[in-house]
Amino acid sequence: MKTNRAWKVILKRELCSYFSSPVAYFVICLFLLASGLLVFSTFFISGRAELRNFFVLLPIVFSFFIPALTMRVFSEEKRSGSYETLLTLPVSVKDIVMGKYLAVFILSVAMLVPTILYVLTCCAFGNPDAGPIIGGYIGAVLLAAAFCSIGIFASAVTKNQIVAFFLAFSICIVLAFLDNFSILLPAVIVPFVKFISSASHFESIARGVIDTRDVIYFISMALGFSVMTIYVLDNAKKG
Repeated sequence: MKTNRAWKVILKRELCSYFSSPVAYFVICLFLLASGLLVFSTFFISGRAELRNFFVLLPIVFSFFIPALTMRVFSEEKRSGSYETLLTLPVSVKDIVMGKYLAVFILSVAMLVPTILYVLTCCAFGNPDAGPIIGGYIGAVLLAAAFCSIGIFASAVTKNQIVAFFLAFSICIVLAFLDNFSILLPAVIVPFVKFISSASHFESIARGVIDTRDVIYFISMALGFSVMTIYVLDNAKKG
C-alpha cells in the first residue's frame, strides 16, 4: 500500500463500513426527524416559511449527532483489536486519521443533503432570502468539519464508545452554548469567550456574512483536534 494512497484506501474502507451498517442510517434518520421538527414547527406555529430556527439550533443538534457518528471510529477498533492489525500495514498514523476523518466528514455532509427538501418547501410556501440559506449551509459544512475532528479525537483517547460519545458531546455542547453565558462573565474575558464559541462564528456565517475570521476559526479547530488525535495515537503506538 503506497503511503500517498493509504488514506484513500482507509477512506473507502470506512465509507463502505458506514453505509453497510444500519447505525449510520439510523443516526441520519433521527437527525432528519429532529431537524424537520425545528423547520416545520416554525411553519405551523409562527406561519413563516423560513429556515432560521433550523440554523440557529444546528450547533446544538450537531453536538449530539456528530459524536454519535464518530464515537466508534477508533474506540471500536481498539476494543476489538483491529486497530493493532491496521498498524501492522505500511500506513502511517497520519494516513489513518486523515482517511477516517474524511469518511465521517463526508457522512456528516451527506446527512445535510436531504435537508435541501426544507429549502424547496420554504420556496414553495414563501420567498425566503437566499443569502442566509447559502450562508447557513456553508456554516453547517464548516461546523461539521470542526465537530467531526472533535469526535475522532474523543474516540482516539478511549476504548469505550459511550465514553467517547459523552466526551465529544461535552466539548461540542460547551462550544455551542458558551456564547450564551458571555453576559454572566467579566467584560474583560467576553471577547475571548466569543472567539472560542463555535455558535457565534456559525451564526455570523448563517446570516449570510462570510468573514475569513470565522472560516479560519473552523479550519483551525478541525486541524487542531486532528493534530491532537495524531499525537494521542502516536504516543499510544510508541507505548
